[in-house]
Amino acid sequence: MNESLKTIKVSAAAIFRKGQEGVQVFATQRGYGPWKDWWEFPGGKIEEGEGPDAALVREIQEELESQVLVNKSLGLVEWDYPEFHLSMELFSCSLRSGGLCLLEHEDSKWLGLDELDSVKWLPADKEILGRVKKEMLSL
Repeated sequence: MNESLKTIKVSAAAIFRKGQEGVQVFATQRGYGPWKDWWEFPGGKIEEGEGPDAALVREIQEELESQVLVNKSLGLVEWDYPEFHLSMELFSCSLRSGGLCLLEHEDSKWLGLDELDSVKWLPADKEILGRVKKEMLSL
């Protein structure tokens, strides 16, 4: 960890669903900034006095007009980007309500286990893909 970088703490959602295609996870594509067109698990910054799970519920409501049930943590990723240090906790989630409307992202996909490596993940998200795969196999 680079001590000179500002740390940004975020929560991210691995939203899973089970269907005829098997277990899938929801991924979103960034539509802005230096990481435009890269893929990530949706979520966002944890605000002062907010817990990581509460932040995630709020962020998914704001970004996707949907309600999620936060099931469990899949782990924490620490990653140095050029401009900041990211501390991201990824949670296994299920969709409670809403249609996952894209208010901030340019695209989204439901990815099966064999499709996870088919998109260009942000570095921190790619770092935690192994845990996502393990979770998919257990569902």
